[in-house]
Amino acid sequence: MDDVSATLLNLLDIEQLEVDLFRGTGHGGETSTRIYGGQVIAQALAAAYRTVPDRLCHSLHAYFIRPGDPSVPVIYRVDRSRDGGSFTTRRVIAIQHGKQILNMGASFHVAEKGFDHQHEMPQVDGPESLPSRTDLRKQFADQLPEKFHKDFLRPRPIDIREHAPEDLLHPEPQSDRNYLWFRMEDAAGADARMQHCLLAYASDMNLLGSSLRPHGVNWFTGDVMTASLDHAMWFHAPIRFQDWHLYTMDAPFTGGGRGFNRGTIYHADGQLVASTAQEGLVRPIPKQD
Repeated sequence: MDDVSATLLNLLDIEQLEVDLFRGTGHGGETSTRIYGGQVIAQALAAAYRTVPDRLCHSLHAYFIRPGDPSVPVIYRVDRSRDGGSFTTRRVIAIQHGKQILNMGASFHVAEKGFDHQHEMPQVDGPESLPSRTDLRKQFADQLPEKFHKDFLRPRPIDIREHAPEDLLHPEPQSDRNYLWFRMEDAAGADARMQHCLLAYASDMNLLGSSLRPHGVNWFTGDVMTASLDHAMWFHAPIRFQDWHLYTMDAPFTGGGRGFNRGTIYHADGQLVASTAQEGLVRPIPKQD
């Protein structure tokens, strides 16, 4: 197992402080300036799972309230809202510096059989034919100020292969619909709960960017302020994140300084395993004369 994979797995192995009270590491995720949103969601889900021994999460709904500070730990307080015959409900509050940075509701369901159908997976180029995120970023690194190079090129645990990636520094308006393949090979051997946490971590990647694509802007162009406002996720089938998964994303609406984004996640064999939705702040920054 490589170091970045071990770091992520350690991030999600949160520490129990007291009954229903847990602590997670703030640093070590996707960025060094603030805590990556998917990390807080995944740690919150890991905290909820510590109080639900007998069933798996089927949905979660989270609100991002304040940016996370990577220099200090995050405290997670779990409220045992309900333990029912078929469903269990938990509320998780993430706290730093005495203030909430995220609150999340999660619901857990016993395994049941029922009606079955799904939309088919879109047909796109496979991951083997696409460049890795690391290789793509190396193409643009020399065009960025040197102070950004270390963070921009830092090793990351999730292998991402974008289908038709945009030009990071000079994006052109294009369709909001976009695709990527992702996996973490070192997820092999993780139990079902950790698989959920790993996919929750990865599900925040590129989703908000769908709102920006039709407008020819992104995080590197300097003319838009972005922040995730909320994040919802539904788990449909068992996760094997050591295998390739296709993340299909779109943004049916952007307006009022916000963008609405949707995602579906398919295993490489075509099975739909999860769906996501997220609204984010997409506030234009006026150009300076």
